[in-house]
Amino acid sequence: MEKKQVKLTEDGLKQLEEELEYLKTKKRKEVSEKIKVALGFGDLSENSEYDEAKNEQAQVEARIVSLENMLKNAVVISEEDRDTSIVEIGAKVKLLDIEFDEEVTYKIVGSTEADPDKGKLSDESPLGAALLGRSTGETIDVEAPAGIIQYKILGIS
Repeated sequence: MEKKQVKLTEDGLKQLEEELEYLKTKKRKEVSEKIKVALGFGDLSENSEYDEAKNEQAQVEARIVSLENMLKNAVVISEEDRDTSIVEIGAKVKLLDIEFDEEVTYKIVGSTEADPDKGKLSDESPLGAALLGRSTGETIDVEAPAGIIQYKILGIS
């Protein structure tokens, strides 16, 4: 089975590496301490602190495996290699929501980095996918639950 490539900006790669490092060096030790303390409470059959600590340990280990797999399959989109005449991963796109006459700006990122509240839009989202390959001045239609939304691309950087 072929692994799915994980598209990341340089910032996204750095964030994942930092999270992995934190989980391996600090969080593992914290959880291990919680388990030791909980073992001191005695009877494991009715020890909720122990069960909670073991569950947390399982979540941390699962996240570590997930991050390692993402990093192993990462494809970094370099800022220098980008063509600012079209929208691609790593581009900042200034849009006009035609219906509401409202300007919005999004950075197009891989799905692992997506955070719409921070202006980071996945290349796999309906709007992100519709923007890829387009250029300044183009108008696009994006299908949303509320219907078709039209955007005009005002700028790419």
